[in-house]
Amino acid sequence: MKPENIKPMPKYIIERIKKADLKDFPEQDGHVRFYAYLTKNCGELVKMTVAVKTRYKEWYCKQVAMHGVHSERCYLKDMIFYYIGGYIVGWFEQGLTKQPKWYEDAEWGWNDDKYFNPYAPVVNKEFLAKYPKYKYAAWNLYSETDILQYLRLYEQYPQTEYILKLGLENYVKSKMILEKAAEDKHFRKWLGKNREELKAKNHYIITIMQSYKKNKPLAEIQAFEATKKELRYNGNYKNIKELFKDNLERFFSYIGKQQTNIGSYADYLNACNYIGLDMAADKNRFPHDFKRWHDIRIDEYHTAKAINDEAERKVLYEQFAHIADKYLPLQYEKQNAFVAVIARSPADLIREGEVLHHCVGRMNYDQRMIREESLIFFIRNAGNPDVPFVTVEYSPKNKKVLQCYGDGDTKPDDIVLTYVNKVWLPYANRQIKKLQLAVAA
Repeated sequence: MKPENIKPMPKYIIERIKKADLKDFPEQDGHVRFYAYLTKNCGELVKMTVAVKTRYKEWYCKQVAMHGVHSERCYLKDMIFYYIGGYIVGWFEQGLTKQPKWYEDAEWGWNDDKYFNPYAPVVNKEFLAKYPKYKYAAWNLYSETDILQYLRLYEQYPQTEYILKLGLENYVKSKMILEKAAEDKHFRKWLGKNREELKAKNHYIITIMQSYKKNKPLAEIQAFEATKKELRYNGNYKNIKELFKDNLERFFSYIGKQQTNIGSYADYLNACNYIGLDMAADKNRFPHDFKRWHDIRIDEYHTAKAINDEAERKVLYEQFAHIADKYLPLQYEKQNAFVAVIARSPADLIREGEVLHHCVGRMNYDQRMIREESLIFFIRNAGNPDVPFVTVEYSPKNKKVLQCYGDGDTKPDDIVLTYVNKVWLPYANRQIKKLQLAVAA
């Protein structure tokens, strides 16, 4: 492909882009959008990326990038990329600015093919029907916008057609799966047999490969891999890694069979260590009924800690109240179905844990809060703000939710999770930033 051979956009392409844009962005608010169309350049299949903008109710579009299915470089015009601001397009040629931006020169520049490829829906995918070699590529089933990347994979791995026709688009770009499907017909049959479960939930690629290899259920392997990942990256679980450093697989298998999670086991282990149990003994490391023994050990811990801390109780409450006051701005009580309030004392944690049957009031969450390692917030129904409902552990350092559980360590429903992650969490992170800026000033 050559930039000097780039032709103006056909009228029907402009109309398709405009129609798609009006459908996708009926408000036409003036920000830049991107679309793409397929065409030929010097005989090569190329994708032309088009920038779209509305100003004073006038609609504008321009070609800004060209990628070829077999080219190592792309061509771009009047476009720049910033890691923070994203793609920026200049519009001097269209008369929208009085002076050209520094990156606008009316000429096509070039870069590596992997760059300047923004999300841009393709408006004429049927153009591929002109290419006999893509007849069995099942491109009509591919819904993502990186169509050239998909075609490159198809040329190398024709098995992409089979993967797509199974409805497994989420896995079609995995070379590990494609290579296995190419060499192993039994694996292809296994994918077909398990396609409904694979479609219903995104699985790790390693989960799929291990489930097939070991002939074990996908759900079991996925839980195993998720626990391994959590243990690997969460610094709060160092004690578990140390205890099971020579037998992690047995640990993963155990918590899977007991239908518990790594967080509950961490609380159990902390309690056992506090009351001085020998954790080298299997009866303590792998209790037959984990839930029962978890609750027993937590109660024993709670009793021991209450006795040991009697003389320090006053100091503890004062320190806790100081931290709660410091982070009080993170409370969210604006008009909504829910409110988020911070725990004000260790007694609040105890009540929350007793009512909701979890460990927040019977483990060291009060100490974590005093050290500002994590903060405990209570999610309540706005109509019943005094009734425990859902408990959230939040990291002010990492600005993320560490745990979110309802009664009996159950996962809240999607409505509550949406409130926590999409409403309260962004608000809390903004408040944390304000507190940090105030301290820096």
